[in-house]
Amino acid sequence: MAEQVILREVGLRDGIQMAKCFLDTKHKLDWALRSQAAGIREMELTSFVPAKVVPQFADAEELAKYLPQLSGIVASALVPNLKGAERALAAGFTHINYVLSVSELHSQSNVRRSTDEAIDEFKRIVALKQTEAGKNMVLGVALATSFGCTLQGHVAPERVFEVANIVAAGGADELIVADTVGYGNPVEVKALLEPMMDIAAGRRVVCHFHDTRGLGLANVAAALDVGVRVFDTSLAGLGGCPFAPGATGNINTEDTAFMLESMGYSTGIDIAALLELRCDVESWLGDERYHGAIARAGLPKTFTMNS
Repeated sequence: MAEQVILREVGLRDGIQMAKCFLDTKHKLDWALRSQAAGIREMELTSFVPAKVVPQFADAEELAKYLPQLSGIVASALVPNLKGAERALAAGFTHINYVLSVSELHSQSNVRRSTDEAIDEFKRIVALKQTEAGKNMVLGVALATSFGCTLQGHVAPERVFEVANIVAAGGADELIVADTVGYGNPVEVKALLEPMMDIAAGRRVVCHFHDTRGLGLANVAAALDVGVRVFDTSLAGLGGCPFAPGATGNINTEDTAFMLESMGYSTGIDIAALLELRCDVESWLGDERYHGAIARAGLPKTFTMNS
């Protein structure tokens, strides 16, 4: 059998966080259920941030009521702080992703705290795991701006490794290495990820790439070479960071699945079903930037799925 690679769909979180219109809960649920039917097995469903900051996620608790319908799906929620983690757990999530910016300027702009203060908040979330409410928590830590930052510029790899060591030793269950603003290239990806795999010491390493400058899939291929087998992707390449002007969003789920299947890996994803879903998502969201070569050119006649 072909080796499996997991694509974690983040369209419902990262993909729509800056969308111009509010996507109602009914359509979010439809998106999630149809992704499930298309073979997606992991999904970042929402974010527990203050509604006044990101109105798109004002229905996080309401959406969480439908978690039982997503059987077979690992549904996670992104949180910016301890309060968000408490809300997510109370709503029924067990998989929590905490974002920690390695770039000082990005951290200050995004969550109004320094990187060291964000590490302290991580420790408070880990303490929550020791309580009755958090006993089933699986905590992922996203190391944002690992490859550079539009505000700070260069982010030293040594600092990325330092922060990664702290969170790995401090209670993170998985490490999410994020090229938040799309600065990375394949050479840098290999150079950063090889030590990161050692730091993870058996914990799962997830890569979160953006296709800001057209290198997203090349970076996926580089990460595969060093052993990464889980990637965040977004339907139609939706999303991006508010601190990356002109960004073209996350790597595209359909294109990434196609590339992986063409390379001999198995994703279990029905790409044609995703393309049908994409058409509806475009009608729901309206005037957004949608990306993807497979949506434009279609699947080649020679394409076959791996099992």
